[in-house]
Amino acid sequence: MSTSRHWMARGFSALFALALLYPFTALLARIGPWQWGAEVRGPALASVRVSLLLTGFAMVIIVAVGTPVAAYIARCSTRERLWWQAILLVPILLPPLALGILLTLAFGPYGSLGAILEHLDLRLTNSAAAFIVTQIYVGMGYYVLGAVAAFDAVPTILQKQAALLGLPPAKVFLRVTLPLSRLGLAVALSIAWVRAIGEFGAVVVTAYYPSGMPVQLWVNLQSFGLPAVMPLLVVFLAVALPLPWLVHVLAQRNRHA
Repeated sequence: MSTSRHWMARGFSALFALALLYPFTALLARIGPWQWGAEVRGPALASVRVSLLLTGFAMVIIVAVGTPVAAYIARCSTRERLWWQAILLVPILLPPLALGILLTLAFGPYGSLGAILEHLDLRLTNSAAAFIVTQIYVGMGYYVLGAVAAFDAVPTILQKQAALLGLPPAKVFLRVTLPLSRLGLAVALSIAWVRAIGEFGAVVVTAYYPSGMPVQLWVNLQSFGLPAVMPLLVVFLAVALPLPWLVHVLAQRNRHA
């Protein structure tokens, strides 16, 4: 590539990057003094606690359930893998509002399972449990599909050599497959984390209370306007972005090292 074409390509790429980052200039928009009075601060801080604690709990369940499922899918036949991928794509491709309505009807008092749960005093609408269940449905597909890709990236010959040395399948997985796929698993988890903690459409239907950060941002916007949105928005970005961003950067760095 000639020097002129190289600089043209670099200039176009720079403009592309600036266009992607341009929305962040909205943090400097002239909307007047930001509101952080007691009527805004209390619910906002409560929503931060709800999002962090309940999303964290949902991620623990996603990893505990999704990792062995992903390990199984990575080793099953091609035909069975296609079926699994089709199933995992369903909650990913569902419109969020549709997913929220389906979850409310399925786990609320309207469905047979929901009626049984409510009889046992387990409410899966407008409760912490409803919040966690919704986030599991929102994030599980992203994690499992990403985890399958991470397991696929582990060289098969290393796993076969470990088995030939006498290690049983469980120890091959724990000592070889899992350590070599840890960065890919971290990337999958970071995607599930961002998707779950930022979910609004499904959560606003199933768990308007307790309010997480996305729902509280909408409430602040409706009740007080943009000046009341900005402080919580900054916190939301600080919580949601750095971890997955750092994980992806480290993954790319290790890949090209």
